[in-house]
Parts: sequence; C-alpha cells; structure tokens
Amino acid sequence: MQSFKAEQARIQANKRWEEEPKPNTPSGWVKRAREVTAILKLDAAERDAAGKTPFAEVQLLKDAGLVNLLGPREFGGGGETWQTSYKVTTEIAKADGSIGHLIGNHYSWFWSSQILGTPLQARRWLREFTEGNYYLGGAVNPRNADMIARDEGDSLVFNGDKFFSTGGVISDVTVLEGVLEDEAKTHVFAYVSTKDPGISFKGDWDVIGQRLTESGGCVIRNVRVSWEHIAGYENKELTPRDAYHDFILPPVQLQFAAVHVGVGIGALEAATEYTRTRTRAWPYGGDDKAKATDEWYIREGYGRLQASLWAAEALVDRTAERISKLIHAPREELTQEARGEIAVQVAASKATAIEAAITVSSKFFELTGASSGLSKYGFDRFWRNTRLHSLHDPIAYKFREVGSWALLGEIPEPSWYT
Repeated sequence: MQSFKAEQARIQANKRWEEEPKPNTPSGWVKRAREVTAILKLDAAERDAAGKTPFAEVQLLKDAGLVNLLGPREFGGGGETWQTSYKVTTEIAKADGSIGHLIGNHYSWFWSSQILGTPLQARRWLREFTEGNYYLGGAVNPRNADMIARDEGDSLVFNGDKFFSTGGVISDVTVLEGVLEDEAKTHVFAYVSTKDPGISFKGDWDVIGQRLTESGGCVIRNVRVSWEHIAGYENKELTPRDAYHDFILPPVQLQFAAVHVGVGIGALEAATEYTRTRTRAWPYGGDDKAKATDEWYIREGYGRLQASLWAAEALVDRTAERISKLIHAPREELTQEARGEIAVQVAASKATAIEAAITVSSKFFELTGASSGLSKYGFDRFWRNTRLHSLHDPIAYKFREVGSWALLGEIPEPSWYT
C-alpha cells in the first residue's frame, strides 16, 4: 500500500531507470539504493501502521535492479559483490527496516544456491534466478524437524508446517528445508516456485516490529521435487562437503547486522531532523536557550548516539570487506579456521550493531521531546523494528563467541546460527 506521492515517485524513478544505463560500479549501485530509500521514506510510517503486504515495495526493488545485484552481468544481473550487497541493505533499512530485512534475506537465499548446490545446479539456479528477476523467500527453520521429505523414487515429497517464512508470500521462489523421513538429522534443501499449489501461507504475522517482512507461517503439502533439484545431491547421494558448504550463516548474520545499522542511522536522521525543526528548548533549567539545538544535553546526547553508530557501521563495513573476499575467492581456498575467525567478527559486528540501534531508537524520544511521540509520526517503528529483529538469536551468545575467541582462541563450530 503506497501513498499517491510515493507511487508517483516510483513511476518517475522507474522511467528514469529504464532510460539510464544500469549501474556498473559499487558506488553506482549504492546511489541506486539511495534513490529507492528516498521513495520508501515518503510513506514509511503509514505503510508500517497499515501493515499491508509489501508487493509494491518488492516490485520497486526489482525495478531498481537491486534484486539482481549479485547476479552475473552475462545474465542481466548487477555483477556485484557481497560487500556491495551489505551497503545496499543498510541503505534500504534506513528508510524501512522491514524492506531492508527483505532485501538482505533475498541476497542470503539467492547465494545459498551457490553454496549448497553442485556446480551444475549452482550455475543453473544462478541463471534462472537472475534472468527471471526472482525474489527469493525461505520456508526454513532448522531448529525444528517440522518438515518431512519422503523419498518416492525419483523425487522427494515435502510435507509440514514452518512457523517462519520471511518474504514467502511475496516471493517468486521459496527455499524449502526439511529432514529426510528416516534420517531426522539429514537436512535437505530445494528451490521451488512459490506458485506450487502445495505451498500456502497462513498470514499470521502479527508482531510489534518488522511488520512488513511477511515472516508468518507456511504450509507445505505434497510438494514434489525431483532429486536432481535437491541441493548438493547427485544420483540421490550427497556430494562431498567442504568448509565452503558450512559458509551460509556468517554472511546471513552480517546481513542482519547491516539491517540494524541501517535502522539506527534512519532513526538518528529522523530524530535530528525533528529536533532541528520542531523540538523546543527547555525553559526551566536556569540556562535558557533560544532553541533546542543550543541545549548542551541535546548536543551531548546526539554526540553519543552518532559515535556509537559510526563505530557499529565501521565494524560492519570492515567485516563485510573481509567476508566478501572469502565468499568470492575460489571455494577450495576456504578453511574451517578462516570460516571460524570471520564468524567471530560477524558476531561482534551483529552484537555491536544491535546495541547501537536499540540505544539510538530508544534515546530518540529523550532528545526530541514529548510531541515526537504522537502516533502520526510513527517514530516508534525504529525501536520496534530493531528490537524484534534482535531476537532472531540471543545476542548474549554472540558476545560469548567473541569472548571465547578473545580468551581462549576458540572459534565457533558451524551451526544454523553461526
């Protein structure tokens, strides 16, 4: 549900994008993301309050070429690196944490096909997803064996319910994750059309934040997938695994960190704009100021918030540069030690980003004043978004991973969250 103003801006931008050459540099793609951010900002509060499924917003990401950012240029993609993808995610999250989450998740699922698949599968999916300009959602929750994949000869048949399926209802392709019927510890993955009649969505995403991520339940009934389309399998046998196959979660977790940084920056930008234009100085402090921006406590408060965000952003940027080099290097060069070391840096980045974003979005109101709490502004969305998203997995465990490395030189074992 876009406002008329936002819809007109989208139409004008889309016309311009059709006439312009596609960006071919990281800075060009970040500029394109900022153009999308400007459109999303026009009605971010209204869309959050309405809670409508963001079909138009995902189409905006497609029209801008951001969905295909990681796809090869030969197939019509942006040909960009993961480092650029993190910058794009942060930019989008500045305007809307939900849409930032959606694009970050898409990049993760898009690239998971390159990690999990055989070389033949990976190449095929890379071409299909890029040429189709497909948005990917995931019916994945590996903590629970809530989807069973039954072997029926030349196919696996998936049945089960997933409590979470971020972006599912607005996706073109759904990533299915299940366990083999007789081997509960063996997880299998497949990439299927969301239009498959056996896939439906519960529409039960009723939460305090990240309302537009459409992360509610998914029902899978008798979805049949040929064994040749089960990621990593040849002739019904799992192909040899290496350290690269364990490299899904660190890039995913850093996307989450990028979202938090973006939400924090967006909150700070909104707060400072409000203080400059609307907040009044406090007249009873014995040191009367003409305007709020002259108040020492307001300047000190914004100084602290800006410093914390700069630190978080710098850490995420540094980690993004390092992890991108590992992702795009020849896969056989990745070792478990290198994977573990970058996972620690990702943990530090995510934990730092969460703390900064939560602090900024909650201190927001202390520096803007009581009138900023009016519902029409929707400023509470920044805190609600980052607070809910921070609960994906406990931040305490991220700090523990960093502490184990600092104290004992230990690196975390690969898991569904590390």
